[in-house]
Amino acid sequence: MDKLTVLGAGLAGSECAWQLAKRGIHVKLIEMKPGKMTPAHRSPSFAELVCSNSLRSDELTNAVGLLKAEMRAMDSLIMASADANKVAAGGALAVDREGFSKYITDKLISHKNIEYVSAEATEIPDGEVVIATGPLSSDKIADKIAELCPDSDLHFYDAVAPIVTLESVDMDSAFFASRYGKGTADYVNCPMDKDEYLAFVQELAHAREAQVHGFDDGGVFEGCMPVEVMARRGTDTLRYGPLKPVGLVDPRTGRENYAVVQLRRDNADGTIYNMVGFQTHLTWGEQKRVFSMIPALRNAEFVRYGVMHRNTYLNSPRLLDRYYRLRSDPRISFAGQMTGVEGYVESAASGMLVGIETAARVLGMEPVDFPQETATGALSLYVSGGSVGDFQPMNINFGIISPLGYRVKGKRNKNAEISRRSLEIIESLKKKEVFHCEDNN
Repeated sequence: MDKLTVLGAGLAGSECAWQLAKRGIHVKLIEMKPGKMTPAHRSPSFAELVCSNSLRSDELTNAVGLLKAEMRAMDSLIMASADANKVAAGGALAVDREGFSKYITDKLISHKNIEYVSAEATEIPDGEVVIATGPLSSDKIADKIAELCPDSDLHFYDAVAPIVTLESVDMDSAFFASRYGKGTADYVNCPMDKDEYLAFVQELAHAREAQVHGFDDGGVFEGCMPVEVMARRGTDTLRYGPLKPVGLVDPRTGRENYAVVQLRRDNADGTIYNMVGFQTHLTWGEQKRVFSMIPALRNAEFVRYGVMHRNTYLNSPRLLDRYYRLRSDPRISFAGQMTGVEGYVESAASGMLVGIETAARVLGMEPVDFPQETATGALSLYVSGGSVGDFQPMNINFGIISPLGYRVKGKRNKNAEISRRSLEIIESLKKKEVFHCEDNN
């Protein structure tokens, strides 16, 4: 067959190219570095870690730890490099940046089924192609990607609100309702009395903001005001904005509260909820500290903290299927952060899935169809349609993985059981033909 083209040799593109090449598929890997660099990149090597050198928790009681375990079970190049180049970091998996990227670059460049081309991609090639050019794609390829997207389906997001798990919300301090009783009671409402509200606003107004990275857009805050900025503009600003209590009658008292934080369902299963109107540029630690002052969120589990920066991503639920293929033109697949996955590991995992499923398709084999009981499948199913409302980028979390269906006492025990089930499923999926067509020459 003709070469399959992968655009971009970041985490997703590198993993995708590896999964394809090891199954005997010839890959043309096009990467614009080192000839052209973005403001975020410094190294000419593949799979550069532009921010932290941590791939986060390695524990199976953490969803990203489960995702890494699944990737290891499926011969992930990214995980092989991480394990070979790890540095001491307690329960987290952190790596030596240079060694990590060099390992991946050497493996790909030396593979007989990979043709590496150092050039800026300016067109989308004919034939099977995987686009993994990242959220900071060059203008020329970004324009070509935009041509594939109907109006409003390519986003340049400025703000993402924090997300919490529903089970961690103290429902003794909250209630379900919609404003003025319109429609069904879809929102979780977290009330505060006057003293609680004033203390919250005081801390919020003086909380520490995150450092702005050099490649962020300085105009990002225009038209998208962070919640902490609103708090600084006056004690009652939030009460007339996202925390307004009007039209929300507390069923416990029959009256409106002084202020109300609303949570809105963020996935179809209703297991995770976002904080309405809480775009923020606070550090993650400050978000945890200050937002936990809201009585119903005192013990909240944050599966994603709020961020404010400019990245390009697709409206994937409208555009992509569970294999990250473009519904309107299935020869084109996407992988990495542009699809709406958030984080190093998640980006690599999307590339892994695209590589495996694309190999199955071009080799005439049945798809793997990773189910929602696995972290790999849950992420792709969320990105391709499991979210509701405005789609926003997402880290892997247990909230988007199918629940057990039976009770396990204790959060850590429950998460460990979800991981055990998932890894058993992965082992059963590995019996499929696509996992036994490795190129052994």
